[in-house]
Formats: sequence, C-alpha cells, structure tokens
Amino acid sequence: MISVEQALEKILSNVSVLEPERKPILETMGQVLAEDVRSDINIPPLDNSAMDGYAVQWDSIRGATISQPKALKVIGEVAAGCISDREVTPGTAIRIMTGAPVPAGADTVIQFEDTDEEIRKGKSLDEIGIMRELVKGSNIRRGGEDITRGSLVLTTGVVLRPQEIGVLASLGRADVLVIRRPAVAVLATGDELVDVGQPLPPGKIYNSNAYTIASQVRRYGGIPRILGIAADESQDLLEKIILGMDSDLLITSGGVSVGDYDIVKDVLAELGAISFWTVRMKPGKPLAFGVLTRNGRKVPHLGLPGNPVSSMIVFEQFARPAILKMLGKKNLAKPTISAISESRIENRDGRRVFARAIVRKGDGQYFARLTGPQGSGILTSMSRANALLVVPENVATVEVGDEVSVQMLDWREED
Repeated sequence: MISVEQALEKILSNVSVLEPERKPILETMGQVLAEDVRSDINIPPLDNSAMDGYAVQWDSIRGATISQPKALKVIGEVAAGCISDREVTPGTAIRIMTGAPVPAGADTVIQFEDTDEEIRKGKSLDEIGIMRELVKGSNIRRGGEDITRGSLVLTTGVVLRPQEIGVLASLGRADVLVIRRPAVAVLATGDELVDVGQPLPPGKIYNSNAYTIASQVRRYGGIPRILGIAADESQDLLEKIILGMDSDLLITSGGVSVGDYDIVKDVLAELGAISFWTVRMKPGKPLAFGVLTRNGRKVPHLGLPGNPVSSMIVFEQFARPAILKMLGKKNLAKPTISAISESRIENRDGRRVFARAIVRKGDGQYFARLTGPQGSGILTSMSRANALLVVPENVATVEVGDEVSVQMLDWREED
C-alpha cells in the first residue's frame, strides 16, 4: 500500500491543464480565465449621480438648514441614460435620477430627502428648497472611479465567479477565453447492478455509484458522461472502457479489489500500465490508477472501489484535485479546519481514516461528531455528513475532546 500523498502525487503527475476555449460569459461560471482582460472604456463613463435628487452648485446651498432652506430655480430634469442639454448655474438646480450623468456646471447632488419636494407635491416644481448643506461633491460617482480605460481589470488564472462575470459584462464583453472543462467518462461495473428506473430483480442493487460520481464530477467543474454498466466479463468491460477513451479522464467504480470477479485491473493491463491499486486509507483501500493508451491517445484512469461511501471519499481525495488541475486551478486541497471531536474513533489497522462527520460551530470553535455507523456501504452516512474527520495513520484512538483535522464537504449547518 502507498500513502494518500504518494497516490495523489502519481495521479496529479499524469494529468495536465487543458487547452483554452472561447465561451459566452454566462457559461463560464467556475472556470479559469485564460487571458488578461483590459478595459476599452471608463466605468462609470461619466460623472453620475449616486442618488435621486437635485444637481446643484455647492455655493448655491451653502448655509442651508431646515429652518432656513435655500430656494433654487429648477431648470430641467435628467434620467439615467440621458444627458442634459442644460447647464447648472448659480441659483439653479436640475432634478436628477440615480445613474444619470451629472449636468455641466453642477458639483454636488442633494438627495430628495434633504429638500422640500415632499411638501411641494401637487404643486409646480419650478423651484425647490434645499434644507441641508452637504460636503461639496456629495453623491457624485466620478467617471472612471471603478475602471479606467486601458487598465488591466482581470488577469489570467482568475477563477470566474458571479462578480467577475459581472465585471466582464460591465466592459461589454460577450465572451471570454477560459480553460475548458474536462469531459469525464463514468463507468460502473458489476453483474449485480441495475440502472435506475428499471425493475429490481432479486439479488440486484441499483447503480447509485454512477450518479454520485457523475454529480461529483459536475460539482467540481467537469462534464460527466455516464457510460452505463459493464458486466463482470472482460469483453464487455473492454468495449465500454474503449468508449470512454475519448474523454479527458475515465472513472470506473468496482472491480478493483481481490475478488474472483474483480477483472477491471486485468482489462486495464491490456490498454496501459497500472501505477498502483491499493492506498493506505479507510474507506477506499482498493484504488487503481494508470494511464490507458489507444491509437496514440492517452487517458488517465481512476478505478474507484465499488462500495458507495468508499467511492465518494476516494473521489474527493483524488478525482477532485485531478479535475481541478485540468481546469487550471491552483488550490487543489479540500477546505480543512480544526475541530473538537465529540465522538470516540478507533483506528486499528494503521490506515488514514476518513470518518463521516457533522461539524457545528459553538462558543467560537468547531465541533465534529460522527454521523452514526461508518460502514462503507451506508451511503446515507454521506448524506448526513458535511465533513470528513481525518484520523492519521499513526493515531490509534481519537478520544472525545481531542483536536482533530476535518475536511469540509460543504458548509451546511446541522439541521
């Protein structure tokens, strides 16, 4: 058996960052930018109003109070997206909406609440009373204060979130160059499997692994392609594996332990070399990895265990970082925190244990407790968990109150 770190190093050394593609910005969520983005415009393009109110000259409102308002002549109105053809002069004001360009001559915007407009409702608004002296320049957003023409706005390697996509839209960019998403083929193996939506004969189980793995692929940015179920027969398995070799990564589940019908390793040997097939971890000891070769094309392959929990945990430790690397991301590690264990855990065989846990926060620190029975076939233990509590190989027992390392699956709070 090799260590988790050794296994991960071998896997990552055999996957590469994929090539870029140009895509509509709305389709790039979570992808890595593959070009520097500079601005051709100022944002905002012009000085504009941050409030609904009146554009004025500050000298005209100096000393204004509620008891002694300054009366100004209203000479026009300007809405967002329009430019006023009038100029603000001493003693005048232009009614202005949020986002509208500030008219020539104005240096301050007074919000409606600091005028007597409410009192004047129903009357002519050819005059307005200013009831507060603001600081000169108040409520004006300066042209280019966010982005200036020619500036570098987003750099190669940035992961695109909604805010970056919004920035691209503000620049008028309809598309952008990003590292493409990896296509990941998913194949479940075993005569005992039946696909969802079909009657369940005696002795059979539904093929849950393909759907959990495909969902994990999608969650971390890949494009899953479910190949179906391969029987415990070499030719069928070989044919289905070959179908998956037009993908960037092939993931199989089942058929990698030491049973008589565990034939995945044998079939893989016909197509390439197996780097390893056991890892010092629990659950998830049986894990095959190698690179398949056919017609000059090389495809990395991960053979996950058949037990559903083992399959998911092995995916988190190895397939997830491989997919993230292909996407061009730099931070491949799971989010990890320290917590106080609320459960006793035994580690009897010197493997690294990944226990399903529920993390909660209280009194300024995190606490982690097991979800219940930890059998590798109890998929609901993953459904209940928001984290994996990690017990190192050299730790025989975790006692209640011990500080432990916890990998977060998500940040869902305990119900």
